[in-house]
Amino acid sequence: MIEYLDIGVEKAVAYRISGKISQGEMHDVLKTIAGRIDQFGEVYLYQEVESLGGVEFEAMLEKIKFLIRQGISDIHKVVVITDKQWLHRVVELEDKLLPHTKLCSFIMEEKDQAVSFLADDG
Repeated sequence: MIEYLDIGVEKAVAYRISGKISQGEMHDVLKTIAGRIDQFGEVYLYQEVESLGGVEFEAMLEKIKFLIRQGISDIHKVVVITDKQWLHRVVELEDKLLPHTKLCSFIMEEKDQAVSFLADDG
């Protein structure tokens, strides 16, 4: 399930993940991201992961199609907030693989720092 959040950062698409992500939810998130890119020329992502119960296969296809069509160059900052240690390691790896996107992970108690990171235009 995906629940949208308001973190007060205009360029950000913020959401909480808990459980399984459906194709419809993925479609909606990607449409929202594309809308922010159209509006601002770039987007920031705030992903709060409580639990991850999997992603429907069709949802993954939807994401792959989006990335092929849109690319990742307009995704400038990504924060992942979670207490899952393996996700922190994934974010570290992705940060090295995607030099034009700033990726950081935070524990749940550091939500304010994550929002500050996105709000800082530097």
